[in-house]
Amino acid sequence: KGFSSTFTGERRPKGDRIFEALGATDELSSAIGLAGEFSSEKGHTFVDQLRKVQCMLQDVGSNLATPLSSAREAHRKRTSFSEKPVLELEQWIDSYSEQLPPLRAFILPSGGRSSAALHFSRAVCRRAERCVVPLVQAGEADPNVAKYLNRLSDYLFVLARYAAMKEGKEEKIYIKPEP
Repeated sequence: KGFSSTFTGERRPKGDRIFEALGATDELSSAIGLAGEFSSEKGHTFVDQLRKVQCMLQDVGSNLATPLSSAREAHRKRTSFSEKPVLELEQWIDSYSEQLPPLRAFILPSGGRSSAALHFSRAVCRRAERCVVPLVQAGEADPNVAKYLNRLSDYLFVLARYAAMKEGKEEKIYIKPEP
């Protein structure tokens, strides 16, 4: 009948912002899974990190499916989301960034299949973040969930550049068309 239940048992319309955010997060995990498969075929060592990110996205989903307005303390404790995964992403970002040449122009999503799939994952991540921010602002989700998605999009961008570099693939540069 167009309704679904949250983890707290509350019935909400399927078009509710919570289910929109859950769907975007699920799409993100799927996109990362695809990027991981392409990256695995190329022997990239960061594939284990991508799997860890997918597991963290399950925890993101648990937090989102537990609206704070209807959550009991037991629900909140079970689905809390800490800042620790955010800090881990920042360490990974720094580690890969140190190995990359500085950006001197806008780049287009490119650089081979692994890189392009990671760029696609980044775009999906940014959409998921846009879905989550209103929930955080309304006090329905933990602010660390939005922080995690924000840092995750940066991680995916840096990782896409790293994959292109490791595979010897060219990153395509934005060139302004002549009027």
